Amino acid sequence: MMHFTYILECADRSLYVGSTNDLEKRLKQHNGAKSGAHYTKIRRPVILKHFERFRTFAKARAREAEIKRLTRKQKLNLIDGR
Repeated sequence: MMHFTYILECADRSLYVGSTNDLEKRLKQHNGAKSGAHYTKIRRPVILKHFERFRTFAKARAREAEIKRLTRKQKLNLIDGR
């Protein structure tokens, strides 16, 4: 099973970082389900801008924490592949 760390861009242009083991399902939750994260629920629609694959959830969560510590500019550079 693969695990993912991802960056979403919200309708207000803010960025959201998360991790999951089912990226497609999680995107649907962020965009439409009542169970989506509160942050994205009030900033819909969201667009997937970047994701990375990991073999373990622990590695995906560690990468999530690492990305969350980045500045907005650094996150945008990551999204742009710089």
